[in-house]
Amino acid sequence: MLTDHTRRVDFPTLEGQTYLNTAAEGIPPSGVLTALEEYSRDKLLGMDGRIPHAARRDALCKKVATHFGLDETEIGICSCASEAFQLTAVALQLADTDEVIINDLDFPAGATPWLQPGCKAQVKIWRSRNGILEFEDLEALLTSRTRVVSVSLVSFFNGFKLDLHTLARVTREKSEALIAVDVTQAMGRVPLDLREADLVISATHKWILGSHGGGLVGVPSRVAHRLTTRAGGWFHLENAFEENRFDQVSTRPGAPSFSTGMPNYPAIYAVDAALSYIDQIGVSAIDAHCAPLMEICLDGLKSMGADLISPNDLSALAGIIAFVHPNAKDIYEHLHQNNIHIMSHAGRLRIAIHGYNTPADINRLLGELHTALKLHG
Repeated sequence: MLTDHTRRVDFPTLEGQTYLNTAAEGIPPSGVLTALEEYSRDKLLGMDGRIPHAARRDALCKKVATHFGLDETEIGICSCASEAFQLTAVALQLADTDEVIINDLDFPAGATPWLQPGCKAQVKIWRSRNGILEFEDLEALLTSRTRVVSVSLVSFFNGFKLDLHTLARVTREKSEALIAVDVTQAMGRVPLDLREADLVISATHKWILGSHGGGLVGVPSRVAHRLTTRAGGWFHLENAFEENRFDQVSTRPGAPSFSTGMPNYPAIYAVDAALSYIDQIGVSAIDAHCAPLMEICLDGLKSMGADLISPNDLSALAGIIAFVHPNAKDIYEHLHQNNIHIMSHAGRLRIAIHGYNTPADINRLLGELHTALKLHG
């Protein structure tokens, strides 16, 4: 997919290191830095710079719409995934008779808005078993009062990939709940089929190789009336500068309502360039390139007796493999000293494999990991 030459040109900082931590921070291709320089030149135009700024935002909305399987009018851009989920809670204004289902493999962004005192709904937790969310457990939680089922398509915690089609079928057999899907750990890494989702949210600084400061939001028009956030601001309003602006507020419906204020144009330039790069290669090609690397890594971890918290089945995994160890901190430090970068937190070690990784990366990781386990096992 990438030759040695194109990898050096596009990702020069990867020379001399083994980087397997994209699930936390992606390494942007050189074109992203060029785009940020372009933003700077456009910003120096003053007010005239808003013309190219708007053009880049429109271009990004089109690219995101293609990835989400939506129309560009069904896309909004805010500052981060956490903001998008918070604005979702504002939009729904749930009552104490409502229920929300979250799960224990999810990132805090998609779970904590519903746990705040300002959310009156009852929160139910869909708990995983052996690193997998079983649909029979979800079915037991669903009722006619369920208003939201919030999930990640791929878990940041262990790489478990959810079957969205089955999730939608099970959910809609027992409720009219909205299905909110965080694709932060999937977009740019695995092909997406989001036709069953009612809300799609992604951060921009991980697998799609963009910058911080972006939150991508997709709301199909069929549910725009249910997912219109009634927040203050101006960019999302129909009448922000009309004569009646202090008499009534008219909010654009659906995803555009999540873009409440001045867009973060530096992030927009960066993410637009990053998605252009991803699209040039193709997500399917990235996924196909990574599949054998995932298999080598998973088999190597099993052969070492690693205590996996990821599913054993590769078909249930996407991008991430995680395991736990009582001396995780020491193992992490050993790897880091040898310029091998993974994630460590609270005894959990997480490996993330992307399109810029190579068989040599995986073999080097497994070799040093074997040494570390002997030293600290």
